[in-house]
Amino acid sequence: MFKKHFGKFNENKKKAIILILLFGIISLLGDIIYEGARSVNGPFLNTLGANAVIIGLVVGIGELLGYAIRLFSGYFSDKAKAHWFFTILGYSLLITVPLLALSNYWQLAAVFIVLERIGKGLRSPARDTLVSHATKQVGTGFGFGISEFIDQIGATVGPLIFTLFFIYLGVAQKTAADYQRGYSLLWFPFVILIIILLITFFKFKTPSDLEKTKNKIESSKISKVFWVYSFFAFVTTVGFINFAIVGYHLKINGIASDAQIPFLYAIAMSVDAIFGIILGKIYDNMKIKHKNENAGLLILFFVPILTAILLPFIFSYNIALILIAVFFWGVVMGSHETIMKAAIADLTSISKRGTGYGIFNVIYGLALFFGSVFSGYLYEISITLMIASLVCIEILSIALFFVLKKSIKNSNSLK
Repeated sequence: MFKKHFGKFNENKKKAIILILLFGIISLLGDIIYEGARSVNGPFLNTLGANAVIIGLVVGIGELLGYAIRLFSGYFSDKAKAHWFFTILGYSLLITVPLLALSNYWQLAAVFIVLERIGKGLRSPARDTLVSHATKQVGTGFGFGISEFIDQIGATVGPLIFTLFFIYLGVAQKTAADYQRGYSLLWFPFVILIIILLITFFKFKTPSDLEKTKNKIESSKISKVFWVYSFFAFVTTVGFINFAIVGYHLKINGIASDAQIPFLYAIAMSVDAIFGIILGKIYDNMKIKHKNENAGLLILFFVPILTAILLPFIFSYNIALILIAVFFWGVVMGSHETIMKAAIADLTSISKRGTGYGIFNVIYGLALFFGSVFSGYLYEISITLMIASLVCIEILSIALFFVLKKSIKNSNSLK
């Protein structure tokens, strides 16, 4: 199966696969840490006295700063050829997650949550640039799909750690101290992550050597398709609900227990993992079928539709409907994570790739910020109004998709 997809295993392809797998393991450990925390951050902040507005604001500010800083980290990682520096620095800031065990006030917890997002912002454009060089050897969609698949194993394990820990504690209503004990379990994966990251650095100091650019003309400009795609992604993401708000909804209404909430998030992450690799492969096939390097983006047509459909289900009071919505939520997240990274690798040249990831992620982060604050605010007023507003945003996104489709049709053919 692998030989059929990868073709002949030359030296560069072997190195590319090893690099993709190593970064997949690094991301797996990172996701155990921060996705485990994200699955319970909403309920934890609530135990410290925060309401939906505060939770939405903390999540929104974290996402905004975490994505805004990517413009800086992406540009300077390109300019100074410092992709490894920003990658290592960003992963080091994951130390703030186990430090949540020391947070007795929601204000201090909010600082740690925001710092974790800033760390992700520092590393993401640089790391994705490093991985993108390897994916060019195996197909950008499939390569990032493999990385996402391994990554999401960690995103599944992280929430399960809290689920099993809360089951072990046995108390129905968890206190802030219970959550803090859960956060302290994340020291071990953090130490292992740093060790593997440093090993990978010393083994692959110049991953750009894996990307062949001979006889290919590299544009110094960012394409029109990039900007249209970014605007489409912005609108779609504003209407995509953050799981912290979902967790808050489940907790305050007594729909799911403290142990069940991270378990539902783990289900979403496992769906994300499976569909990430499937969607990545379809993305690559669409590029080949249409003989257009941008045609893989056509797969995104289903994203705003599925997002609009899941909203009334995920904010219902029926656990069966919520489970269905969690599955859909995972599919949409899988498309966000895989297609986003693969698309930027195809829409930008090597010299502009970190910058491209940085620009796109700032736009994406603004969408997450506005979406989180907007959703949290409307939730306190009316759940029905919130759902209706977010569905209208996704309908607008469907219209924007056809603008993107036209832009793709007019773009250059696959070389």
